[in-house]
Amino acid sequence: MKKIKITQQMYNTGALAIVRTENFERACEIADGCIAGGIPVMEMSYTLNSAGSMIKQLRARYGDRLIVGAGTVLDGETARHAILQDAQFIIAPNYDEAVAKICNRYQIPYAPGCTSFSEAVTALSSGATFIKAFPISDFYGQKLVSVFKTPLPELPILASGGIQLDNLADWCARGVDICGFGSLLTKGTSADIRNNARQIRKIIDETRAEFN
Repeated sequence: MKKIKITQQMYNTGALAIVRTENFERACEIADGCIAGGIPVMEMSYTLNSAGSMIKQLRARYGDRLIVGAGTVLDGETARHAILQDAQFIIAPNYDEAVAKICNRYQIPYAPGCTSFSEAVTALSSGATFIKAFPISDFYGQKLVSVFKTPLPELPILASGGIQLDNLADWCARGVDICGFGSLLTKGTSADIRNNARQIRKIIDETRAEFN
């Protein structure tokens, strides 16, 4: 049930903050802004050595008010470490079978980056929860979603890279389930982040209401 619950909460939110900071107080400022703005989902990138510790501290501080997962998880060893630090989801720029197995074993949503339709189908068959449209989304933009969804309309997609307030509605209209944001949800004060989060939620909610 844990995997189902977290997946549903992530989808209902429709967005997440991609966080890269080694300062816990700064991570809390970002978390406070995201929660206040209606986007209580954060990815802590494993490009930083402190990611596991940050996840554990955030989970202890915010509990059920914030969903915290691990990003840039390239292999099974890193996935296991993140899960032991209480990560609630795993995101990666690549697909790795060992990560898929570990996430399935511990009932953790897994979103691997896939650069082809064949790779996406393989990942889904191995238990991936979402397919991360990255890094090719940076080059193809919103139309990539349509390319993936045409042969498999129910393909669950998490997209990041190039999503801004002025094109977010198009991403959502094409069927993206979760949108990842960097600077909009990680830069500025907590109030700045809260205001950006509110705008993002408004666009996602209105677009889903129109097209769903």
